[in-house]
Amino acid sequence: MQFNDDFLLTTEWARKLFHGHAEKMPIIDYHCHLVPSEIHENKGYENLAQVWLYDNGFGDHYKWRLMRANGTPESVIRGDDDHAKYLAFVDAVERAVGNPIYDWSHLELRRFFGIEERICRKNAETIWERANALITTDDFRAKRLIQRMNVTCVCTTDDPASDLAHHKLLAAEEAGNGFKVLPTFRPDGLMGIDGEGFSAYCDRLSDVSGIDVVDWESLKAAAAQRIDFFHEAGGRLADHGMNSFVFCPASDEVVDQIVCRALNDEGATAAETAAYQSALTLFLMGEYATRDWTLQLHMNCFRNDSSKNFGLIGVDAGFDTVGDQPDMVYQVKCLLDAAESADGLPKCILYSLNESDWLGLASLCGAFQSAPARPRIQFGNAWWFNDTFSGMKKQLTMCAEQGLLGNFTGMLTDSRSFMSYPRHEYFRRILCHTIGEWVEMGRLPEDEEYLGGIVEDICYNNAHDYFGFFE
Repeated sequence: MQFNDDFLLTTEWARKLFHGHAEKMPIIDYHCHLVPSEIHENKGYENLAQVWLYDNGFGDHYKWRLMRANGTPESVIRGDDDHAKYLAFVDAVERAVGNPIYDWSHLELRRFFGIEERICRKNAETIWERANALITTDDFRAKRLIQRMNVTCVCTTDDPASDLAHHKLLAAEEAGNGFKVLPTFRPDGLMGIDGEGFSAYCDRLSDVSGIDVVDWESLKAAAAQRIDFFHEAGGRLADHGMNSFVFCPASDEVVDQIVCRALNDEGATAAETAAYQSALTLFLMGEYATRDWTLQLHMNCFRNDSSKNFGLIGVDAGFDTVGDQPDMVYQVKCLLDAAESADGLPKCILYSLNESDWLGLASLCGAFQSAPARPRIQFGNAWWFNDTFSGMKKQLTMCAEQGLLGNFTGMLTDSRSFMSYPRHEYFRRILCHTIGEWVEMGRLPEDEEYLGGIVEDICYNNAHDYFGFFE
């Protein structure tokens, strides 16, 4: 058997807290990249490789990176031979000792298929045959995969110009599905004033908002209309991909000139981009605050590092890495200060891919707290490349030492795969492992009612209350 029921639970208190409290809690997946149409259409699969690795351009790029590191050709990873793809992944997993994907993959097989064998060539065909015997049943369609993991809410990541058609259809069948699917406002297109497609994107924004985007004021009006549209569809979250960021305050007159030139396809310099993105972010933060939304800032990331593979494959294919902007915390500090001074600071969750930013961000949260939010500003969970045993444990410890761990909203999948929900279990086991260690050290009382309540809050209750998805 690969992994027993006490996997990662190394103390008596860890076992008490997980089995008595964390294990039973539902899931709110408040940040993911699932495709709403696939949920609504109740997508099905033909074999394990499709649901686990790759299907029609979508899949788990964490696993693709692992396969590439094991010398698997791209023609296999993204090719048509699903069995070959699966075997290549099995070979990679055998070499992945200590990698979270080793743990996640075994948990995925165990939780969805009841398969407890170790992933290896010896067991590969047995696993393939047992999984494939189940995969075409209704229990392995998209909606059932969500339901079986006790998920009450899924927050997708959506372009402001989206018509949210599938979200509306999902809202109509919510009672039958037993879970919500809500949109998250992700304004990459709006922010990309330095890209070639900015003016074309603003044309799309004009069409869907009914507001002709011709200058800075009309751009803001169109963006506000889209936020209202998302709000009416149940959206209560925004997510900004702040790969790099320089806070550069500028007057409305200056920003208007930058916008007008960009709308005429004249582009924008680095300084102009910083000024525009700072002004737009501040404006959007004010709109979010007015509607009691939460803004997630995902920062310090290099995207599409391999220009060759970006040209061949495109975005979101596993060619991103940890960013190294050295003054990111300072730039975010300036942004939060300006927003607060303008009475436009919403609830925020701060994530950085570079753990060098973590202590700065965790301490920064304490400088901008205010009632009634609990907390107003939050240090986000260990994200992406930090989504590991050591990364989660470090983030939980830092969150506790610099703030109030008991108010933390916990885990999210950040995934494009319906098979990723056992990552919540992985997080919960590490949470209980960590708190259990503190009890054994005498740092916390041997009080199951008290500590169990803290664990249940972090796993589910805090997210339920903080985001307002169910109001």
